[in-house]
Amino acid sequence: MVTVLKLGGSVITEKEHPEILATERVDQIADRLQSSMTERLILILGGGSFGHPAADRHGLSVELGTHDARAIADVHGAMLRLVDHVIERFVEREIPAVAFHPMSMGVRDGDTLTLSHDGVQAAFEEGFIPTLHGDGIVTVDDGVTILSGDTLVADLAHQFDADRVGLCSRVPGVLDEEGKVIDRIEHFSSVSSVVGESDATDVTGGMAGKVETLLDLGIPASVFDLDSLGDFLEGAQPGTTIDGSRVN
Repeated sequence: MVTVLKLGGSVITEKEHPEILATERVDQIADRLQSSMTERLILILGGGSFGHPAADRHGLSVELGTHDARAIADVHGAMLRLVDHVIERFVEREIPAVAFHPMSMGVRDGDTLTLSHDGVQAAFEEGFIPTLHGDGIVTVDDGVTILSGDTLVADLAHQFDADRVGLCSRVPGVLDEEGKVIDRIEHFSSVSSVVGESDATDVTGGMAGKVETLLDLGIPASVFDLDSLGDFLEGAQPGTTIDGSRVN
């Protein structure tokens, strides 16, 4: 069984404060991973207050790129620092997380993303937890654009025929107009009026982009908060289930 789990940037960083790790929440995640070790797990880290402000400073987004090497180094470097912090705390708890940096794994050409997954596959076979992150990606005719963690979720879920997909967020699921968790989403039109951009700087599309990406997966995915992470790792589907598989 393959599980793809994204740890949202709002969970692992203090999103209102540039480049501050949410150490207590990261440690809670580590404790849950340690007590519910899932076989063949892929982790993806959101950019939070590391990657998003750096990308915003340089006008970078999923659609807008740059040929400025300093800008690229700034964005990529911010994500490397975040990954280093998280991996360090995981390894201290003997969680065998190994970092893979998407900037070095492939290219985007128009709507086509091509990543090499050989290293991730080998990491599985050696008993590691491949850990990826939002990053810059070399893009034909556009220099470097942003490769979002949500896009990585979809790419890795398809590549490794994932059985389960989860997004751990600061909210307990996708919320309706009254702030209540929406149990299930099968059509984007049913929630288009309530999903929107993140309150903090986010260059990758906010909740709307997440919902659209997950609807295209072809398997049910769960959006939940840190309190429900243990339940998800144990096999439950907490929070909001997003499933576009039955839509013709």
